Amino acid sequence: MDPLGARSQFVDVQTLPTWQQQLGEDGGEETPRDQSDGFLSQEVFSSPFPFRPDINRKIILFCGDIALLNCTAIVNTSNESLSDKNPVSDSVHRLAGPELRDELLKLKGCRTGETKLTKGFSLAARFIVHTVGPKYKAKYRTAAESSLYSCYRNTMQLAAEQSMASVGFCVVSTTKRGYPLEDAAHIAFRTVRRFLENHGNSLEAVVFAVSDTEEPVYKKLLPLYYPRSEEEEKASLPLIPADIGNSEGEPVVPERQIRIAEKPGTVEDDSEEESLKSDLGQVGNHAFARMEGDVDKQRKQILQGQMSEAAILKQHQRNYGRWLCRARAEDLSDIAALKALYQTGVDMCGRTVMILVGRNIPVTLIDIEKALLYFIHVMDHITVKEYVMVYFHTLTGEHNHLDSDFLKNLYDIVDAKFKKNLKAFYFVHPTFRSKVSTWFFTTFSVSGVKDKVRYLDNLQQLFTCVKPEQIDIPPFVLEYDARVNGPYHRSQSSSL
Repeated sequence: MDPLGARSQFVDVQTLPTWQQQLGEDGGEETPRDQSDGFLSQEVFSSPFPFRPDINRKIILFCGDIALLNCTAIVNTSNESLSDKNPVSDSVHRLAGPELRDELLKLKGCRTGETKLTKGFSLAARFIVHTVGPKYKAKYRTAAESSLYSCYRNTMQLAAEQSMASVGFCVVSTTKRGYPLEDAAHIAFRTVRRFLENHGNSLEAVVFAVSDTEEPVYKKLLPLYYPRSEEEEKASLPLIPADIGNSEGEPVVPERQIRIAEKPGTVEDDSEEESLKSDLGQVGNHAFARMEGDVDKQRKQILQGQMSEAAILKQHQRNYGRWLCRARAEDLSDIAALKALYQTGVDMCGRTVMILVGRNIPVTLIDIEKALLYFIHVMDHITVKEYVMVYFHTLTGEHNHLDSDFLKNLYDIVDAKFKKNLKAFYFVHPTFRSKVSTWFFTTFSVSGVKDKVRYLDNLQQLFTCVKPEQIDIPPFVLEYDARVNGPYHRSQSSSL
């Protein structure tokens, strides 16, 4: 022990390489591949997380025991009674000594998303910030995201208020609480990044302490939020999720937003309107209005076999990139409020499940182009890995049926990853007419989808693919299935 009571095996944060310095150590292996060449212009579409070497010099990725760090404060993840047993808390308690347990008894617990501060006792760290991560359930994903954001935000706020020079974060979302590691990392990185941008002048170092199994995920996602060069920023831009929260990194629920316009009813300045059109009008004034260059000439070249597959792919990526950038810029809260498309849990194979509710799509009333933008906005980051879709055709009418031309154009516009990583399309409560229409569409209009469509007449069949607790089913679907398919399904739905 040294005179301050710190253990001899403690790790001096100042000796650890910063994230900016690790660029050379990684040898570029962890740098995302530049998929933007030819279809994203950095001058036109800037990253929401631009290259900031001043911030990168404050970020440290440390693979090891957080309890050994000599930060001003380290974070301990626990439960509401502050008595959780997990690898992080066990190590913190063991090295801090019995005084920590006595101190925690005086605090009388901690609510989910909140923080409590204690001394570090025998640790190298002066303080311990205790926080409680949320228990993850797909049905309450939005609440879990907000709570996890609060864990990181409140810790950073506490560090700033206490004039701390450095803070060490463990992975707050423990395995026991079921939060997907990759999803949790996105929230952690963007929350810390936004705080450092807006309020982090006094903080000198933020350490992310991870285990061997967590390190690859953190190394993969850190460049998205903390690019270490302009090249890495450009390469990471297409990989940034559509949902990056507000200016503080806080999750945003579009349907809960209230839009307040300045001087409503007045005509805005023409120059401002033209500027807005130049910024957002990358696609055109109506759906499918513009591709790239002379469309007729390009189609003629394709038919004549004069364009190579690589050129066609690059043209397609360029067009999709413009749709994606516009989707991220537009206000789509009116489409989100329909609750026609949303993410739920995972299927039996661990793949993300996306829900599409046919009855919630008022085709004759909504702006179809905005609906397409919203689909791209929501799905872009989902489709980077394998996923499945569950479509509830339950109680749909003629006014809910999307035109086949629209679906064909949508299929042609979306990136190749949408098609490649879609592993199953579960069509729940189909009618004879919908089966026939789907067969014709998947046979003659689009390729590669027909074999992925599975018709399910009841929820019992769906539950053999996706566990009931992993899927958020609209109440009217549950009621319909119970009414049509008998008592067994009624008891199954009531248990949800």
